[in-house]
Amino acid sequence: MNSEQALKLMESLAAEGKIVRVSSADRTTKAIIFRTLAGRHFAIEVNDVKSRGYAEQTKIVFEAAPSGSVLNWQNAESIIGVTTSDRQFKNSAYTLKGANLEPGKQMSAFVADEATLAQLIEWYSSAESSRQNVRELRRAAVEAAMDLYDKLGAEGFANEYPQFQESRQYWVRPSRPRAFPRYPSKPIAAIAAGVHSLGGGWSKRETAGSLLHNTGYIIVDADGAPEPVPSDQYPHLINGAERIRACALTNYIAPARDRGDAEVTIIAGKLHDEIGMARAWANVCQALRGSKFQEYAAVAAPRQSGPDASTTTAFTYHLDQRATNMPQPSQSATNQILYGPPGTGKTFETAAEAVRLCLGLADTDPLFAEDRRSDLMTEYRRLADAGRIEFITFHQSYSYEDFVEGLRPTTDTADMLMEQQDPASPAPASAGFRLRSEDGIFKRICERARLDRGDNQGGGRLERQRPVFKIALGRRGIEEDRIAQGLNDNLIHLGWGGDIDWSDERFDSFEEIRREWNEKKDAEASGKDPNIEMTYSFRSSMQLGDYVVLSDGRDTFRAFGRVVGEYYYDAAAPYHPHRRKVAWIWRSPEGADRDVFYASYFRRHSVYQLRPATIDWDGLESVVLGADTSRPASDARPHVLVIDEINRANISKVFGELITLLEPDKRLGALNALKVRLPYSGAIFGVPANLHIVGTMNTADRSIALLDTALRRRFEFRELMPRAELLGTVGGIDLAALLSTINARIEYLFDREHQIGHAYFIGCASREDVENVMRHKVIPLLAEYFYEDWGKVAAVLGDADESEGDHHGGFLDRRKLAAPRGMGSEGDASARFRWTVRDEFVFSGLLRG
Repeated sequence: MNSEQALKLMESLAAEGKIVRVSSADRTTKAIIFRTLAGRHFAIEVNDVKSRGYAEQTKIVFEAAPSGSVLNWQNAESIIGVTTSDRQFKNSAYTLKGANLEPGKQMSAFVADEATLAQLIEWYSSAESSRQNVRELRRAAVEAAMDLYDKLGAEGFANEYPQFQESRQYWVRPSRPRAFPRYPSKPIAAIAAGVHSLGGGWSKRETAGSLLHNTGYIIVDADGAPEPVPSDQYPHLINGAERIRACALTNYIAPARDRGDAEVTIIAGKLHDEIGMARAWANVCQALRGSKFQEYAAVAAPRQSGPDASTTTAFTYHLDQRATNMPQPSQSATNQILYGPPGTGKTFETAAEAVRLCLGLADTDPLFAEDRRSDLMTEYRRLADAGRIEFITFHQSYSYEDFVEGLRPTTDTADMLMEQQDPASPAPASAGFRLRSEDGIFKRICERARLDRGDNQGGGRLERQRPVFKIALGRRGIEEDRIAQGLNDNLIHLGWGGDIDWSDERFDSFEEIRREWNEKKDAEASGKDPNIEMTYSFRSSMQLGDYVVLSDGRDTFRAFGRVVGEYYYDAAAPYHPHRRKVAWIWRSPEGADRDVFYASYFRRHSVYQLRPATIDWDGLESVVLGADTSRPASDARPHVLVIDEINRANISKVFGELITLLEPDKRLGALNALKVRLPYSGAIFGVPANLHIVGTMNTADRSIALLDTALRRRFEFRELMPRAELLGTVGGIDLAALLSTINARIEYLFDREHQIGHAYFIGCASREDVENVMRHKVIPLLAEYFYEDWGKVAAVLGDADESEGDHHGGFLDRRKLAAPRGMGSEGDASARFRWTVRDEFVFSGLLRG
C-alpha cells in the first residue's frame, strides 16, 4: 500500500464522518493531517512513490501523548502487529497549531496494507492513556526543547518563559551542532519534562542537572567547561562506565542515527575530554568496546583502530537506522533497616520511605510536612493497591516456604486432572489432594518488579498468572482444513464429548459431566475417559482470559491466543461441535519450537492445561511478542517490600540461598548478576534491581541476638531514637520533660535500646489521654523490661523510697507484706512489698527528676 492509497482510504473515512480532515483541500503533498472524533491528530505522509521508494508502505505520524498523556504504544504493537517508533520527523505541516505533531511530540509507524491502517486508526481513536512520570527525560524531548530555544533566541525565550531566571552556573552542552554552544539547564529540562518549573543543579534526583546528566548530556559552566560531577556526594548521579556509555549514546550514536549516517566513529580521547575525565582513557576504551554498550546502544561490536587504551583509539559502529529508545540508568537498589526502641515511629517511617522510593523525593517532599501525614498514608495505600508496595511481618515460625515458595495441598479438580495427565509431576496426588508449588510474597513482588513496564502498563506483557492450555484442532498434514478454520475464524473446537450440549451451568462441575456421560453414553466410563476429562478441561476449567497454544505435533506450536468466548455447542458443525472463540495473538505457518517455553513434550491429549511451574514465560513472550519483550524495561518503576520486625524470624531459614541475591551488584542486570534455581518449582530466579527492601527492627526485642550476620552485611542501618522535642504540654504536663526523664532513668538502669518512644504520647490531647498511656502502655512495658522488678519500675517513675515501710507514690503504691506465721524468725530477710497502680496519677514527683 503506497501513500496515495492510504490517503484515499482516509478520505473515504472522512466522507463517512468517522474522522475529520484538518489540512486544506488544496494540499495534496507532504503531510496531510486528519483528526479523530476524539480530537487526536495524525498525519499521512504523501510521497512520490516512484522517486522516493514508498511503493509498499506508508508512514503515519501520531500524537505520542494526546491531552498530555502517553498512549500505550506497546499495546498497539502487540494487538495490531505494527512497529512504532519515537524517531522524530520534521515537516512544515506538523507545526499546524494545535496538532501536537511537531518533533518531540510524535510517534510514527510504517503501514503496509489498508486493513492494518484502518485497524491502527481505530485503535488510536480510543486507546487508553497512562500517566507519564516526570523523573526521567527522553533525548527527543530535550532536543525539541533546544529546538524551541533556537527558534526563539535567548531574548525571545526569556520573554516566553519568564519563570526561568538567567542561568548563572549550570548549563547543558547540546548533543549535536546547534545555534548556541550551551543552553540553560533548568528551562530545557523543565520543558522536556513537561512541567512549569524545576529546581536546578544536581543535589536531588529530579533537579535539572541530575535529569540531564543521567540522560547522557554534559553539564558545563558559563565558559563551556565540564562541571565536576559530585557523584561521591550524590549517589543518584551516574558515574564511571555507566556515564561513559550514556554520553556516547546521547552525543554520538543517537545524533548519527538522526542524520541517517551508516556508521559513526568515537575517538576515546575526545569523548574523555568532553566528559571532563582525568587520565582515564583505558576506562573509556573498555566501556566503548564492551558488550554492555552494544546492548545499551543497540549496536554490533565496533571496529577498533589505533593503539589500544590510548587517546587516539577509535571505535567505529555500524548503524542500522532503527530508532532506539535510550535506556535510563536504573536506581541503585536499597536494602535498609530502620531500628530503634518501641514507639519511635519506625512503622510510619517505613511507609514514608516506601513512598519516597516509589515516587522520588521531588514528588514526596511536600507530603513530609506535619499536616500532610494523612495524604502520605493515602499515597502509600494507593501504591500498595497498585502492587508496588508489599508489607509483611516476620515472626518466629515464618519460613522460606512462606516467603519465597513452597508446596501447598489442593483439591481443585483442574489440578487433579493436570496431575493425572502428567505422571512425571514431582508432586504426586495422595488421599484426594495434590501438592502444588505456590509463590510467596517475596517471589511475587520480585516478578512484579522485574516485569514492570514503566508507565506503559497494560501492554507488551502476558498475564503470567493465567493458565495456558494446549489445544490440537486436527492432525498435521491430514486435517489442515480444520486447523485453518480455527486460525481464520478465531475459534477452537473439540471432538470429544459426543453430541451432548454442555452449555448448562450445572456442567461447571466435573462430577455433573461424568454423571451425564454415564447416564447417556457409557455407564462404565471412569473420570479418566477422554470424553469426560477433556470436556471438563475445554468447557469448565478453561476460563475467559486464559491462554491457548495451538500445538503442531509434540515439539512445535503454530499459534498462541487468548480465550474470549464462553463454551457453545454448534449442532450444525460438520465436525467438532464443541467450540469457543479466541483472539489469536501470534500465529506462524512455520511455527516455533515448543522447548523455547515448555520443557515437556506436548502430549496427544486434544486439550489440557500446561503445568504452570514448567512454563518459561520469558521464552514464550520472546516468540509471541518479540525478542526484546522480556528484557527489563529501562523505565521500570521502583517497588518496595516492607518487612516489619525483620529480626524476629530466623533469617537464614527465611531467605535461604537468596540472601546473596539481595546485594545490589548481584541483582538482575548488574555487573555480577546471579540467578538460582528454586527447589520447589524449578524456576530460574533472580532479584531485580528496582526492588527495594525496607525492614524494621525493635531493639527492645529479646530476639535481637538472632539477627543473622549475613543480613547485617547486606543492609544499611538507620537508627530512630525517641524525639522528646516533638512533644508539647498537654493538660499541664510537660510531655517532653516527662519522656526525657523516663528515658534517662531507663538508660541508667538498663540500656539505651530499651527507651520509650515519643509515638506513645504523640496523639495525646488531654490529661486523661496521658494517664491512659501511662497506665496501659508505659507501666506494663516497664514491668516487662525489668522482669517484674517493681522497685526499678518505681525508680523510673520517681516513686522509689529507701524506707522499708508503706509508701504512696505518684503512680505506684507500696505496702509492706507481713511475714507468714512461722517465718518471723527470719528477721534478717529483706522486706517484701505489694505494688499496685494508683487510680489517680500525680506527675509532679516524676517531673522533678
